[in-house]
Amino acid sequence: MFRLAIIALLLNFTTLYSQESKLDSQFHKERRDEVRKRMPEKSVAVFFSSAIRNRSNDVDFLYHQDANFYYLTGWKEPHAVLLIYKEKQKDEIGFYNEKIYVRERDAYREMWDGKRKGVEGALKMDFNRVFSKEDFKDANHLFSKFNSVLLFDFKNDTRNFKNDPNDLYDLTNFFKKEINFPDSFDPIRYRIYNRIKNFDYEKIEILKDEINFYIERDESLLEDPNINAFLEAQNEDFYNEIKKRATFELKDYNFDVESLPGIMADLRERKTPKEIEILRKAVSISVIGQIEVMKAMKPGMSESEIQGIHEFVFKKYGVPYEGYPSIVGAGGNGCILHYIDNNDTAFNNQLVLMDVGAEYLGYTADVTRTIPSNGKYSDEQRELYDIVYEAQEEGIKAAVVGAKFSDIYRACYDVIESGLVRLGIVGSLNESERYREVRKYFPHGVAHHIGLDVHDPGNYQLLEPEMIITVEPGIYIPEGSNCDPKWWNIGIRIEDDILITSKGPENLSRLAPRKWEEIEEIMKLDSALDSFILPEIN
Repeated sequence: MFRLAIIALLLNFTTLYSQESKLDSQFHKERRDEVRKRMPEKSVAVFFSSAIRNRSNDVDFLYHQDANFYYLTGWKEPHAVLLIYKEKQKDEIGFYNEKIYVRERDAYREMWDGKRKGVEGALKMDFNRVFSKEDFKDANHLFSKFNSVLLFDFKNDTRNFKNDPNDLYDLTNFFKKEINFPDSFDPIRYRIYNRIKNFDYEKIEILKDEINFYIERDESLLEDPNINAFLEAQNEDFYNEIKKRATFELKDYNFDVESLPGIMADLRERKTPKEIEILRKAVSISVIGQIEVMKAMKPGMSESEIQGIHEFVFKKYGVPYEGYPSIVGAGGNGCILHYIDNNDTAFNNQLVLMDVGAEYLGYTADVTRTIPSNGKYSDEQRELYDIVYEAQEEGIKAAVVGAKFSDIYRACYDVIESGLVRLGIVGSLNESERYREVRKYFPHGVAHHIGLDVHDPGNYQLLEPEMIITVEPGIYIPEGSNCDPKWWNIGIRIEDDILITSKGPENLSRLAPRKWEEIEEIMKLDSALDSFILPEIN
């Protein structure tokens, strides 16, 4: 029966994949309009494209556009700037509420690097105003006239291309000067000052807890006299005095690095029907990759070979990229949460954890399966696997409209805690000690948004329809752990992509086998790669 379900998946996917699903200029325009609705009065939002990043010497990494920039524009080229205005602006042509500056055409560079769209290409994409990037520094932006200039904090990995005076490096530096952005800007200190400036005396303890949260991660914040004074203040008058100091410190700035991330999280955490369609395809491709690897897995295969099969399947479906560096960890490597070396070759009877997702039209799936390299789980592997499976089942059941992300975690945690205690891996300690012990073997959260980023932005409050999240409990017992050595070097994670609907959670990746019996059954099937044997190289 399960084999029939797999055949049905393949047939349905062929039809699904043939349908048109690309995002069009209208989608991106609607997204810009939604940003504008959420912006404060008299504000402008400024977005920069992502940087070109160097791989080695004169070779760059394949360019990947900033997710927010792509979401709002559909533009995939570097050295670009987008401005969105809350209110309509006026120039000699008429009214507009957005501008985009893009890289120019260059016949010589296009001969080497490929065709550029240029201003002519951007004009076809439904923007109010389109300019060459070399015009950005000559325009009279008058940023000081706005109550707030909304932006994301700047990355520190933008290269200066010396032969281009209007590259991203120059554009961002010009913009920083225009808005009086300090060279030594500290976003955390800025955030705390903003909180102090706007604090409600009735919620003073909540704010102190938040400040202490940041101090735990950066003790140098205590060297700031205003932050220190605020934490030590004893009465409302003194709080108000520090509030005045924070306001004075921020008086020269009309930029805002906090509001825009929140606006984008509001938008991107719920998917449109078109985005859901695209993500279904990304997930389907990833599911087929998992199934084909299960069929092809043989003792003696290397981690990189397993990775290669996943990504070969992606490319066979016309998807050239994975959504994030593939994680293929055998044995103890599966206990490293973000293991991406994938270069181990010495494993035979161990589990292989495969956290791999296809990126389709910019949107990435995130699917994990953990399978036995020899096709059959050992008793210890199976016992731990069943705990993770039951934990995920409870986590998926908890992923309903109105639930908290913490509800999903708690549902998974309770199953894993009782399972580890039952197996004697965690002793029956008091509750707080037992929690610390369990967290050694289950150290991560279990749910995050997916979309243009594998960890898509979101507010992580209540679950709402049209969200797509992961549910991914795991157990990881590295060598040397304080338990019977028979459990050592077992790492298990099961991860599925869940669409939140008013009718309940829909597991988009459900046809990638999850039960250990189903996985063993699939691993008995023949693989199209069985006859793919390369000659030996001396």
